[in-house]
Amino acid sequence: MTNLPVRRRLARWLPILGWLPDYERSWLRADLGAGLAIAALLLPVGVAYAQAAGLPPIAGLYATIVPLMVYAAFGPSRVLVLGPDSALTALVLGVVVVHAHGDPARAMAIAAGMAIVSGVVCLVAGAARLGFVAELLSKPIRFGYLNGIALTMILSQLPVLLGIDVGRIMDPAGFRRFLHILLNAGWHLPTALLGSATLLFLLLLRRWPRFPAVLFAVVLSTVCVVVLDLAAAGVTLVGDLPAGLPQLSFPLLDASDLAAVLAGGVAVALVSVADTSVLSRTYALRLGQRVDPNQEMIGLGLANLATGFLQGFPVSSSSTRTPIAEAAGARTQLAGVVAALTVTLVLMLDSGLLISVPTSALAGVVIAAAISLAEVRGVVRIARLEPVEFGLSVVCSLGVVVLGVLQGIGLAIGVAVLAFLWQSWRPHWAVLGRVDDVSGYHDVSRHPEALRIPGLVLFRWDAPLFFANAELFAEQVNTLIDTARDPVRVFVVAAEPVTHVDLTAADMLDDLRQQLEARGIELAFAELKGPVKDHLRRLGVFDRFGAERFHVTLAQAVGAYLARHAEARPAASD
Repeated sequence: MTNLPVRRRLARWLPILGWLPDYERSWLRADLGAGLAIAALLLPVGVAYAQAAGLPPIAGLYATIVPLMVYAAFGPSRVLVLGPDSALTALVLGVVVVHAHGDPARAMAIAAGMAIVSGVVCLVAGAARLGFVAELLSKPIRFGYLNGIALTMILSQLPVLLGIDVGRIMDPAGFRRFLHILLNAGWHLPTALLGSATLLFLLLLRRWPRFPAVLFAVVLSTVCVVVLDLAAAGVTLVGDLPAGLPQLSFPLLDASDLAAVLAGGVAVALVSVADTSVLSRTYALRLGQRVDPNQEMIGLGLANLATGFLQGFPVSSSSTRTPIAEAAGARTQLAGVVAALTVTLVLMLDSGLLISVPTSALAGVVIAAAISLAEVRGVVRIARLEPVEFGLSVVCSLGVVVLGVLQGIGLAIGVAVLAFLWQSWRPHWAVLGRVDDVSGYHDVSRHPEALRIPGLVLFRWDAPLFFANAELFAEQVNTLIDTARDPVRVFVVAAEPVTHVDLTAADMLDDLRQQLEARGIELAFAELKGPVKDHLRRLGVFDRFGAERFHVTLAQAVGAYLARHAEARPAASD
């Protein structure tokens, strides 16, 4: 027990120490099955993404093995799968096409350099504790993100499932093209039957989560291909894979490539950090776990650094393989280690091990994982309880599908921030009065029987005071004074909800004070928080008001008024 605090401190920087010593034997079967299932997808996917990025296929396998091993030690998420990602391939391709000039060795050096730059940026961001950006993601946005990812995965895999030859399309936002193909292109019947059977098999076995259904589905589909000779019928197979293990090397870049590699690496870091933060936080909440977003950046950074020095290219969290890992029953990052070791063994021993795996079966696996990823019940509940937040969730889903993952999330966050600003721009306010047999002062619109003191207005403002609502505040104060049934002597702002006053609002308060004083009216505050008073003091506004204008409680403010105006008696509200 004496070593537990030390282990916890070490686990902050080396998260594997948080779960490996407590690893339960009952988890091993699930992690082994999930690792093998992930590996069955990693081989063809790694090759495909490398080709999409303009790199030799072997680079995709290096970028598959290395990050899984590194993240298992340094990543805080128990289920997140790192590797090549479609969102990054376009960024890598954009630099490689312009600067590599068709030279595979130079292309790999450029891509590795981008991975190293990305890794450094992520490490700096993690060390600077910038992981708080993930806190911008509310539950509706997370649900919208998951549903958008699920729909994108389904649409992107349908042509493969049905045997429609559209080539490799890595753009996750290209769903309109897929829909056009589905409506106008013919299906390949043997491929469609095999892929659909795999999908149906996985959906039927969802009620038994401990059964390694994904692994069995891939094996059974491969057996069908061999026994029925479906390759001769035109069913597309994974095919032969390249061989060779990664070697430690430093990418040698031309001076003319440095600026592009630096800019591309920073762009990759921004994309991968945003995508990984969203996916990691989403799965942590989904599985009832907790992840440190700053350690997430560090784990991502180290994975990219190692991948860059071992002949790979930039990696990020995978929104395709992660749900597959979860659906296959992965309990810890040991599943990723098993997947990495499996890919390594295939490269070392026999690169033809997965030659007969049908790509339509892999598409069925991805679609089944996407269906399990979708959050339907949560969105239905939000629609019933909070229509505005339901709209945010729908905007995020459609944004992810139409614009891409990051653009969709950015759009939803922007809309959420605007909605928050609108609520603060036009906040709730209330005039307060005293209610018999109820302590404190309450909104007279909710308590018409509340008693009010002639000449005294108690006004509650339920938001921070800042540039967007400062003029509204002043207008409302003047309106209440002008429409009061008795001449107002003192106007007290019940300021407990006011958590901040910016410079614009502070100047407005000082101008309002002078205007009201010219009319013989005193402007005062009650229950204003200490940090806000300190801020007004730094701005000089507190001293111009005078300390006597800032009351600790509303009761104190009312007592001070009655002491000066003894003739005032409470009156019922109109």
